[in-house]
Amino acid sequence: MNKNPFKTFNKSEWIIWITSLLALIVGFSICSSKNILTLISSLIGVTALIFIAKGNVIGQILTVIFAILYSIISLQFKYYGEMVTYLGMTAPIALLSVFSWVKNPYDKNKLEVKIENINFIKWIILIILTAIATVVFYFILKIFNTANLIISVISITTSFIASALTFLRSEYYGLGYAANDIVLIIMWIMATCENSSFFPMIICFFIFLVNDVYGFINWQRIKHRQIANKT
Repeated sequence: MNKNPFKTFNKSEWIIWITSLLALIVGFSICSSKNILTLISSLIGVTALIFIAKGNVIGQILTVIFAILYSIISLQFKYYGEMVTYLGMTAPIALLSVFSWVKNPYDKNKLEVKIENINFIKWIILIILTAIATVVFYFILKIFNTANLIISVISITTSFIASALTFLRSEYYGLGYAANDIVLIIMWIMATCENSSFFPMIICFFIFLVNDVYGFINWQRIKHRQIANKT
């Protein structure tokens, strides 16, 4: 097993990661009103995604850090939905995923998680839990007078599904996060119209979208390889 996770990157992954970092830095540089925390969180977040796309538990560890920083940014704009979602849901589930992934490596390879199928019962449970989380958070966010309430609730729904699929080690996590990225792009466009310092967050989640789509595609490849090697 290679202990240096960066040495496991293929050419495409190096291109995706470096291009993502450069795009974030350029986007931050051209913005007249700068918030350094948005840049730091974005760089950590996109690095987390490339590791998650490889099924590497390091990505989950970085996700916990990103969730904390992103919660602070959301609080600054009174996006209480995002703050509660990432601090109270995404971060804890990512932390649980760390233990889940460590306990389920592929063929004793600690740098790659074993991808699993989700059976019908688990899908039903996931749908029910998602519905419950959506309703509960709607009323919580309404009490806090959350900015852009409806889209904040939609973000919670997509984020919960994505986080749960990541914990369950399903390749569909990428589609869940891609849907969440689209919602967040819209949300931060609305925020940027009021405060230009949040413009880098639009670039951030657009880049996240590209990385999450790649994650879905790559996990399908990994899953097929794992199944083929088993036979």
